[in-house]
Amino acid sequence: MPAKTTMATPDEPERGPRKSRRTRANNEGSIFPYKNGWAGYVWVTTPDGKKTRKWVYGKTREETHEKWLKLHQQARRGPVATKHETVATFLTRWLADVVQPNREPTTYAGYEALVRLYLIPGLGKKRLDKLTVRDVQAWLNSLPTMCTCCAQKKKRKKPCCAIGECCQDYPSRGTIESVRRVFRSAVSHAIREELIANNVVSLTTLPKTSARKRRSTVWSVDEARTFLEHLRTADEPQYAAFVLLLVLGLRRGEVLGLTWGDIDLAGRELSVSHQLSRVNGVLLHRDTTKTVESDASLPLPALCVAALRHRRRVQDDARREAGDQWQDSDLVFTTKRGTPIEPRNFNRSFELHARKAGLPRIRVHDTRHTCASMLAALGVHPRVAMRILRHSQISVTMNVYTQITGPETRRALDQLNASLDGENP
Repeated sequence: MPAKTTMATPDEPERGPRKSRRTRANNEGSIFPYKNGWAGYVWVTTPDGKKTRKWVYGKTREETHEKWLKLHQQARRGPVATKHETVATFLTRWLADVVQPNREPTTYAGYEALVRLYLIPGLGKKRLDKLTVRDVQAWLNSLPTMCTCCAQKKKRKKPCCAIGECCQDYPSRGTIESVRRVFRSAVSHAIREELIANNVVSLTTLPKTSARKRRSTVWSVDEARTFLEHLRTADEPQYAAFVLLLVLGLRRGEVLGLTWGDIDLAGRELSVSHQLSRVNGVLLHRDTTKTVESDASLPLPALCVAALRHRRRVQDDARREAGDQWQDSDLVFTTKRGTPIEPRNFNRSFELHARKAGLPRIRVHDTRHTCASMLAALGVHPRVAMRILRHSQISVTMNVYTQITGPETRRALDQLNASLDGENP
């Protein structure tokens, strides 16, 4: 009987030998056609330790395969985030979970304002993991010409740009630097949380601004002396506070937060360890200063000692006059009823007296720049001045002391000191 043969039909072509297919390892993932393109996934470990799929998509297999390989590399380096926050969501969480619990209230308030006024309106809608150097650079480049009056909807009848008369209220270079610094710090934390791999903010360049940085006006020694003489003539109760600003270079918050426990008049020393400031509507008296270097013990020149003794007598008189209405505290500088001095009211008092004395208008903070010159005029030894100014090298202090004032100025300051000493019991 003839052997039976099998012939291939047109609908079923004859099959050749089966080709061996490469099998993927466990958890390696896969690439396959998906809708109008291709899709792929890789098994990854999330930052919270869970094992899950991470997907990539592309129009062609080659495009998807390239993304798939990059995702493999990322998964080998460490945890991979699968849920992506927007910049606004991440910054809000960063402020609440990282900045507020671990930084000073004043620092948090400053960061929160920059995030709310600049970062969220500018980049808040973008996905954090999709943020590029080009995105951040383009946004930074727009800041020098951004009218904050209109962009931040400041309280005015009509935004200036809406009526065609831009007020040119642009952010200063210092503000732009602060915004970039805060954003860079936030993105660095996102890297530590393994949400992203690179800090795109660090790769940007600060834009050039048309407005130059404002130079602070500084009083000369004679102008500072004129100011103090005016205060003595006006019998200003807070005279000693202004002396400490000019002679020791203390900050406003450090002066207003000073307690009698911080002062050793017999030993002629003052410890800077407290600060009074208003943060988010709350007046805070904290036992911390701006920096670690600020928390120091300073020697008191004779003018400061005399001024503080005068201040104690003034406060004792105010306590007797207030009677039962006096609110007892250890603060050196208080109102007539013993309550802390409002920082803004202190600024207003400074500006008022400066205007009445016929002096150039400066900020309270600018008095720090007059400190070195005042110490030289008072004849304070350079080594003592070095400690007050907190210089690390005596050569820096001596550069200041080359600006010797005239004998008339020294005599006038000695007379001012003597007039206070004459009030001692």
